[in-house]
Amino acid sequence: MNGERVTPASPTNPTNPADSSTPLGPREPSLLDPLPPIWRWQVPRWPTFESCATALDLTPGELSWFSDPRHWNDRANHTLRHYHHRWIPTSTGRLRVIERPKPRLAELQRRVRRHVLAALPVHDAAHGFHPGRSILTCAEPHAGQEKVIRMDLEHFFPTISARRIRSLLELAGYPPAVAQALAGILTTTTPPDVLKSAPRKVRDELGKPHLPQGAPSSPAVANAVTNRLDRRLSGLAQKLGANYTRYADDLAFSGEAALPLHRLFPGVRRIVEDEGFHLRDDKTSVAAKYQRQRVAGLVVNTKPAAPRARYDDLRATLHNCATTGPEAQNHAGHPDFQAHLRGRIAWISATSAHRGAKLKELFDRIDWS
Repeated sequence: MNGERVTPASPTNPTNPADSSTPLGPREPSLLDPLPPIWRWQVPRWPTFESCATALDLTPGELSWFSDPRHWNDRANHTLRHYHHRWIPTSTGRLRVIERPKPRLAELQRRVRRHVLAALPVHDAAHGFHPGRSILTCAEPHAGQEKVIRMDLEHFFPTISARRIRSLLELAGYPPAVAQALAGILTTTTPPDVLKSAPRKVRDELGKPHLPQGAPSSPAVANAVTNRLDRRLSGLAQKLGANYTRYADDLAFSGEAALPLHRLFPGVRRIVEDEGFHLRDDKTSVAAKYQRQRVAGLVVNTKPAAPRARYDDLRATLHNCATTGPEAQNHAGHPDFQAHLRGRIAWISATSAHRGAKLKELFDRIDWS
């Protein structure tokens, strides 16, 4: 080599990479090495698919089965599917599909809710399905205001896609394989045979991986995903001198009579659409103080209270259940009518302990055997 002498590798040559007698120091980091995860919030640290499976008391194969990365569940028969599906009419005459997970998946979703979702940030404006919050806390900031504005997000749960959930989990620090598995557990794709009689727009939304209405984890997911939406809407309300709260898909604003609606309405629409949601224009309402003002179903003209008609209707239903049996009164076909009635009683009790006690007394007379 141009007359240069090459010194052979020897035990005394420290540059010899094969020299086992010379201790090697720690390897220098390489640009090709994967970057360590940046963990945000107090989420459990599952750096691999296998560690995620172990933490959820699953084998890797079981985790793949439930997260369904290849969407086999879309084509599975009714016995193998992870969900039960049922269409119910809404108060506006539309149809909504309730997608209820089977017991083992439901328990798995509860684990993810306890360990992961509970650690994700939720904005103070969110009052639905959040510990320490209720319809009462949602309505209280709007009580006694000169003007109350209500808006509604269209197809709230189906609009929240698996991709959005996966992005949020990756932001929390989870590597793509783990984020995808967790998002798969929390979402579903409605099978084609369930969608065959649904309107075209509904088929388009439910035919993609989405947040199911009926899963125990879905409300917590929705609150976490809408954290930025709530932050931006709260900032807009503060700028305009308004109050803002959200209960699930219901947005509520209130303020003085001079509240600039010409700035509020376009501002809300811009933020909502920028965050990937849509407003239902037919559900937008403005109520002055001389009109009935309602937020989260409660009348807020003076202090939050359940409408008398809702109380009377529930009291009559409970009386008839005790007289003729609950099955004859379950006109809407609720799968757990007992839990449904308990929920309605709790809703009334939130604003009136006296009315709640009367309803509970009627409920206790029902024979559920």
